[in-house]
Amino acid sequence: MITIDLADERATGALAARLAAAVRPGDVIALKGELGAGKTSFARAFIRARGGDETVPSPTFTLVQTYDLPGGAIWHFDLYRLRAPEEAWELGIEDAFHDGISLIEWPERLGSLLPARHLLVALDFAATGGARRATLSGDSDWTARLAALAAEA
Repeated sequence: MITIDLADERATGALAARLAAAVRPGDVIALKGELGAGKTSFARAFIRARGGDETVPSPTFTLVQTYDLPGGAIWHFDLYRLRAPEEAWELGIEDAFHDGISLIEWPERLGSLLPARHLLVALDFAATGGARRATLSGDSDWTARLAALAAEA
């Protein structure tokens, strides 16, 4: 587990870009945090860092947006409005988990459907202004990648 202080939205974007360089198809990134903590900003910066040059809207109403990019498809889920974990199957989440790179806002709405092999990025408000704190934790598959991210921070 690593914790990184993020002074502003630009720092959040820089962290997202570093993480975007470390992911592989099949990776699941769970973005957890209160409303306004920076989950969608993180996802936008991540998608842009992977080569997405289109507008990246929040999928709050569509629940999922997909981006077919050269390094692999990115599935951006916002599960805030999910009423039951099983509703995620209708969104194609199984395909995302298998072949894509998944960014999941409100991952707790998946319950036991959230794969055990995922990276949790918890974004919290810091005590000052627009600052945030990111806590990243993952399974053994993420150990070396998190160590590299910590070294860059």
